[in-house]
Amino acid sequence: MIISPCISICKTDPCTGYCYGCGRTSEEKRIWKIEDTTDEWKHNNLKIIRTRLTNWQLQSFEKSYEYKIENGISLFKKNLKNE
Repeated sequence: MIISPCISICKTDPCTGYCYGCGRTSEEKRIWKIEDTTDEWKHNNLKIIRTRLTNWQLQSFEKSYEYKIENGISLFKKNLKNE
């Protein structure tokens, strides 16, 4: 199973239509939720969204996504629990 790239920073840039947190479009988010979406599509989409993110945004995404894969929760949600 491939973990969703959502890192709980769900705000869409009005100019690009990309999520500030994960770099996906609304349509890509919808496709991720479809039960029949293939792992191949998800792998390809992860590659695409990584090209959309740059510098600190990409670093932040990678760190939070890796944490989510390992721990089942994004860094953002973890930090909310600790407040």
